[in-house]
Amino acid sequence: MKNFSYSSPGNLGDATEAAKADGTLIIAGGTTMVDLMKIGVLEPETLVDISGIGSLESYEVGSDRMRFGALAKMATVADDQAVIDAFPALSETLWKAASPQLRNVATLGGNILQRTRCPYFRDTAYAQCNKRDPGSGCAALDGGETAHHAIFGGSDACVAMYPGDLAQALVAFDAKVVVQGPGGTRTIPFNELHVRPGDNPEVETVLKPGEIVTEISLPIIPAMANSIYLKARDRESYAFASASAAVGVEMEGETVRDVRVGLGGVASVPWRATAAEDSLRGQPLTEETAREAGRIAFEEAEPLDGSAYKIALGADVVAGALMTLKSRMGGK
Repeated sequence: MKNFSYSSPGNLGDATEAAKADGTLIIAGGTTMVDLMKIGVLEPETLVDISGIGSLESYEVGSDRMRFGALAKMATVADDQAVIDAFPALSETLWKAASPQLRNVATLGGNILQRTRCPYFRDTAYAQCNKRDPGSGCAALDGGETAHHAIFGGSDACVAMYPGDLAQALVAFDAKVVVQGPGGTRTIPFNELHVRPGDNPEVETVLKPGEIVTEISLPIIPAMANSIYLKARDRESYAFASASAAVGVEMEGETVRDVRVGLGGVASVPWRATAAEDSLRGQPLTEETAREAGRIAFEEAEPLDGSAYKIALGADVVAGALMTLKSRMGGK
């Protein structure tokens, strides 16, 4: 690991000022950052540790909105009964994301900003990676292994997959993030936070130098209470998703009034399946309509040979989530 300097500011103003310098990265729980530093993917000149800013740890579930400080721990939020009651899918995204040891340390803000698990991004010895080394090429697109790569949102320069779980619930339910930087505070719709690779895969978010995510908030809507996070993975215990879906449904009698579908394990950024949602609104929730929604969710996928299996798998995950929700509501 390359030598680096370290600071631990006591307040946000000092942290954003320190973080704007070239070669500086922000660290909180460090569950991803430290791994990438150990293998030489990240070599910061300076780390600015914001874990001591206690004001960023608080969170609340109100009557019309829930708000989470960026330093709220994944384990704490996942196990909170108020969160479980109001938005079970959000709790499940956190519970299924990592081992208890990691959840006790990792933060919500760090989780939504985690880097890809693409093996070529992490292989500094041999692999070409435009995300890690701009202009070097993409080993996945150059005949490499693509089973764990994106089938949505990729480009001719990068098909790396966004790996997170929490983000699927946030993108499906209209979350926003508040960031603070040297230029002040601004609010960003969650679906605008992450950037598709395009010609510049190294640019992953719209955050400016020195900006720190301070808060995540969501409006409370009826579909949250009847929600689920279904995750298909290579092994049952804390693996990254091959395909996943955060789904919520609001019914009006036998008819779907509102539905939200966020897809994970399949895209370069957190991905909302709006066409699948549109296909269900105003329809009965049946095996047939659930299967059709799953099919529609993946009809515009652009897989490579190794990732083509994600289309059928993802469609099954969406349909399975919908039918599980119907069962929970007592539907037959």
